[in-house]
Amino acid sequence: MLDARTDVVGSLLRPPELLEARERRHNGELAPSDFKRVEDGAVNEALRLQEEAGLDVVTDGEMRRLSFQSQMTEAVEGFGDWDLDAFLWGEWHSDELGEMSVDRPPLAVESPLRRRRFLSAEEFTYARGRTDRVLKVTLPSPSLFANFWDPHRSGAAYTSLEDFLGAVAEILREEVDELVRLGATYIQLDAPHYPLLVDPTYREFYASRGWPAERWLDLGLELDNHVIGRHEGVTFSMHLCRGNQASRWLVEGGYDWLAGRLFSRVRAERLLLEYDDERSGTFEPLRSVPDDKIAVLGLVTTKTGRRESVEALEERILAASAHCPLEQLALSPQCGFATSVLGNALTIEDQAAKLRTIAETAARVWG
Repeated sequence: MLDARTDVVGSLLRPPELLEARERRHNGELAPSDFKRVEDGAVNEALRLQEEAGLDVVTDGEMRRLSFQSQMTEAVEGFGDWDLDAFLWGEWHSDELGEMSVDRPPLAVESPLRRRRFLSAEEFTYARGRTDRVLKVTLPSPSLFANFWDPHRSGAAYTSLEDFLGAVAEILREEVDELVRLGATYIQLDAPHYPLLVDPTYREFYASRGWPAERWLDLGLELDNHVIGRHEGVTFSMHLCRGNQASRWLVEGGYDWLAGRLFSRVRAERLLLEYDDERSGTFEPLRSVPDDKIAVLGLVTTKTGRRESVEALEERILAASAHCPLEQLALSPQCGFATSVLGNALTIEDQAAKLRTIAETAARVWG
């Protein structure tokens, strides 16, 4: 199992030139080969930024993605029409920036899923030769795509939600196998939908659709564990946050309801947990972290440019160690800096400073 004391969730802020190039490509004004060169440059810079910060683990910054989960719908046929709102819809909150409401688009899987290409193999093969750090690849948890199954429009392709999600899980299982074949040693499943269950309103919502919360979680974890499989020498992590788009969040509440039901049952060895403000609750749920897993504390916020201090982070880590041994803890940002191309409300300089502070804190706490 990977024993890194610093980690990153996945995404970094897209540079302005990449956002401009993406828009030009969308409008037919930029050739694919030219866009690829801009993407490659953004990945190179993302790797450099993380290495210079002193991180043990790096990613390609998800520079090639519209959203953290869009590689699935881009690489696989059958999902029907979709756009960025497919991954944004909901009621998003921020005391500083105000509310953001995104209506649910008319999503529906329309035909049996068929993979056109691997989701992340290109991301991994490009980046692996450009860093000497542990390179993490992020993949979405299968049940994140439940919103694409519509009982009226999807029945010809899949007779039930379970059948559809099983197909999604199989594609992701094949993706993991390919990444491992290519030499990946660290793979993450992003599962921000599970912490929605800490909010009773969301538990009631799932129950009203025939999915009591525990049954929904049982299905999701079964699919996650199928995707993870068993791969010697490969570490898996699961990221659990409460929503992160344009510096806003979906729900608040501690991990208390979720911890005992999830931490010991998912095969992931590292649990990346959001703990950047009072919305996250107490460290008490860390008591449910099994002895053979590491809790990566997301103490550094990606939602604002607020600069955390090494001293304050050290104090919080030591407070967490009252519930989970220090040797089972690590440090990371609370989420990605740009869960989608929208990005969060901070600067690239803020981002770099936060990553440096993570490395400096880890050196002080763990040596």
